[in-house]
Amino acid sequence: MHDYFLMVMSAIFVNNIVLAQYLGNCPFLGCSKDRKVAMGMGGAVVFVAFMASVITWLIQRYALTPLGLGYLQTIVFILVIASLVQFVEMFLKKVIPPLYTALGIFLPLITTNCAVMGIALLVQRQELTFTEAVVFSLASGAGFMLALVVLSAIRERLLVARMPKAMEGTAAGLVMAGLMSLAFFAFQGMI
Repeated sequence: MHDYFLMVMSAIFVNNIVLAQYLGNCPFLGCSKDRKVAMGMGGAVVFVAFMASVITWLIQRYALTPLGLGYLQTIVFILVIASLVQFVEMFLKKVIPPLYTALGIFLPLITTNCAVMGIALLVQRQELTFTEAVVFSLASGAGFMLALVVLSAIRERLLVARMPKAMEGTAAGLVMAGLMSLAFFAFQGMI
């Protein structure tokens, strides 16, 4: 139990997939202008990362490794992630059309979101058990969502703040992302 707690804290704060490992920066910056959109994108990434880790763990354990097809790992993982993203896209289009419209191009780009692929590959590289893979993928997705929601809250506050013209928009988002990354590095010595 103690190990799972450390794994969760590490994945969310110490080794945050966006702020410490710099994966998934495209949706991190692109979907952080509105808090509701950030919550939707974060939820979609948590779901896809969780399902992708579970499915790829099973495929790696029971198909790729026993058959000696480990060299197909990247291609198979991309196909799994792309299939899951198509499922999420159809679900959001049917059930939550405003969120589907707000996410726009960033929703299909989850397929190429290196955070999702990175989580699936880290599960394999660290040779986690099935339960550890589930916990790690959920915690890593939650870390992505936390970083995205915090950045969106900061950017919403910046809209009403006085700042130089050159620092408005993406420039302010990049500076805030850098400052958040530095703040999360303060967790390095805790675990």
